Amino acid sequence: MSHRPMRRTAATRPRSHPGVLLLPALLLALLAGCSLLEPSDHASLVDLPGSFSASGKHPAPPRWWTAFGDDTLDGLVAQALSGNLGLRVSWDRLRQAQAAARREGAASYPSLDVSESFTGSKSGASGRDIPSTESHAGTFAAALTASYELDLWGRVRSAQNAAACDALGSREDLRAAAMTLSAEIAIAWFRLNELRGQRALLDEQIETNGDYVDAASMRFRQGQVSATDVLQQRQALEALRGERVRLEASIRVEENRLAVLLGRAPGDFRAPDGALPAALPPLPATGTPAALVRKRPDLRASLLRLRAADRRVASAVADRFPRFSLSARAGVSVEVCDLVLNWLGNLAANLLAPLVDGGRRAAEVDRTRALASERLHAYGQVLLQALEEVENALAREVRQAAYLRSLDRQLDLSNQAVDRASEGYKKGTVDFTRFLTTTLSHQRLERTHLSARRDLVLYRIALYRSLGGSFDLTPPAKSP
Repeated sequence: MSHRPMRRTAATRPRSHPGVLLLPALLLALLAGCSLLEPSDHASLVDLPGSFSASGKHPAPPRWWTAFGDDTLDGLVAQALSGNLGLRVSWDRLRQAQAAARREGAASYPSLDVSESFTGSKSGASGRDIPSTESHAGTFAAALTASYELDLWGRVRSAQNAAACDALGSREDLRAAAMTLSAEIAIAWFRLNELRGQRALLDEQIETNGDYVDAASMRFRQGQVSATDVLQQRQALEALRGERVRLEASIRVEENRLAVLLGRAPGDFRAPDGALPAALPPLPATGTPAALVRKRPDLRASLLRLRAADRRVASAVADRFPRFSLSARAGVSVEVCDLVLNWLGNLAANLLAPLVDGGRRAAEVDRTRALASERLHAYGQVLLQALEEVENALAREVRQAAYLRSLDRQLDLSNQAVDRASEGYKKGTVDFTRFLTTTLSHQRLERTHLSARRDLVLYRIALYRSLGGSFDLTPPAKSP
């Protein structure tokens, strides 16, 4: 039986299998090695636009949250990157993948085993006229056995490359988890600051409405307003107090969320004081959609898993060819009683060729091809979702900024309306219902404006997260 050696690439498959996965020529070049991740054109998979809908001039810093200039946020992210248990899970998975890659890599080296044995015997004779006698004999044997598989078809090497790509993919998963964690910390921090700002705003409005209740009560005693006016003002005041109670629960929930993200038990945790940024940092440079693959760790991880699946196809195909292996054995035995040394050595070449396996190997080839096809389409889907996230973040931030400008104008007009309604109410030219409606509308607008500022910050965080990037991570100490 003779076989022509085959090239160990995903494109080389026996022609007798019509279900071969034909990767695009571009991806074949892209996947020539696990570390080669520099795609410049994805027209064979996804039709990419030339640019995003908006872009700044300068790229975001690797540690993007520092762009907000918030020292407290910087400290919280640092604590989370070292203490978050979910991130430690990603570290553990990385170590597992690296160990699996080392295990697969061991197959390219010869194996050497040592064995030892000792056998002993005892004999003797005795009789009426024969003195009792005993004799002892023993043999000590030791042997070294070496074996090595000649990887003629690349089965072992392909499996090793696949495991190495899996390990690199786990490293990218870790980076993606760190990017997600830093974004969640920033989101929780700014939401907490917005809620505290709402609480401060409600305290001011409660104090103001309390003054209105006192004034309405005095005017009622003077016969200038009806009891209905007083009751309406008291109801408006009580509504604000109820809103503040609900807000306290939201603040506590957000602090608990922040504590868990930091790797701390919720309950006693109290976050330091902070505030929403007065203005957003400049819009970061978004780059090109094609360059997003190099920036986003989840895309790099998906690409590496595609590479791993491709190499497993090659390994499965090579498994259908004969295996050649060499083995050697050297040993020595010692006759303990006579101190006689016996040497033994042999060298053997082995051929293992599959003949009948019920179609198991062919089925494994089909399975790995289907898996590689799945990874290819999964990569395309992740790429499209990444583009969607960038465009959504850009669209929301641009529209939210315009919405805030509209709210600024509304607040200015509302301030003027409240001043005139208050003055008219004091003079008796504006009835109480109109004054109350104008006041409550202005107070709602103030709270809406604060929430809109928070949303603008969150949309910027979403943009930073969608653009990807990576930063240095310090491995945590291994758990006992």
